[in-house]
Amino acid sequence: MSIDVETANRELGHDAEGLVKWALSQDLPAICTTNFRPFEAVILHMVTRLQPDLPIVWMDTGYNTPATYEFADAVTGQLGLNRIIYLPLRSRAHREAVEGPTPALDDPRHEAFTHEVKLEPFERALREMNPGVWFTALRASDTDNRAGMQPVSRNQDGILKVAPLLHWSSKDLYDYLVAHDLPNNFDYADPTKGEANRECGLHLQH
Repeated sequence: MSIDVETANRELGHDAEGLVKWALSQDLPAICTTNFRPFEAVILHMVTRLQPDLPIVWMDTGYNTPATYEFADAVTGQLGLNRIIYLPLRSRAHREAVEGPTPALDDPRHEAFTHEVKLEPFERALREMNPGVWFTALRASDTDNRAGMQPVSRNQDGILKVAPLLHWSSKDLYDYLVAHDLPNNFDYADPTKGEANRECGLHLQH
């Protein structure tokens, strides 16, 4: 049976929890990716409340802040997440010993750095887990590219990509955290993006 993405966007595009229920009802293997950035507990709580054993996939670049690692463990414990970690094939120590510190955004080596620490682990996760549904906490306010997205799309890999929080504001997210007594983390940095409104490439390629 074909999945009517257009109707899902029209009828459920502004109903985050309804959209999660709809996506899970498609009877396809699902995953939710996370980077444990600010407000990430919202999507994690929303999807696991409906499917507690849903695989939560974290591409840990090795470059997260101490607070992000602490938050990742805290919210994983609180929600009982089925967290699956994908790491780069080289450790941060190995990479830096051979190639030095993180290359700047204008350094030609930055693209290879991003591929090594984030894109390759994600592509490995897709090959090994072979999901039919991918939940992500993307928001339209994050970047210009995301502003043009729909909450439900079929990506280049043929996966149903679902962004239930696409149209949520920071206040919406904050209110949800308070209502469900969830933790938050603002000490977050992504070396593959470098700037808050810049894409690392993952959501452009997948």
